[in-house]
Amino acid sequence: MATGWGGLIFGSIFASLLFIAIGIFSLVFWILMLVDSIQRKFKKSDERVIWVLVIILTGIIGALIYYFVVKRKAKR
Repeated sequence: MATGWGGLIFGSIFASLLFIAIGIFSLVFWILMLVDSIQRKFKKSDERVIWVLVIILTGIIGALIYYFVVKRKAKR
């Protein structure tokens, strides 16, 4: 029975560390997209305000949308 508890404890620790790592990655990504949207030169000045609000109000989902719609397109 001790082996089962060891595996359960290891699995719990692994899952916790995985969730913490995903959370930290998401926060860093969100901050990077927010900073990029603030510093980017858009064709219209109101685009910056709109993207900043989208990223702030929708969190990581808004940051992902910004990445795929604006940042990734600008790399091409």
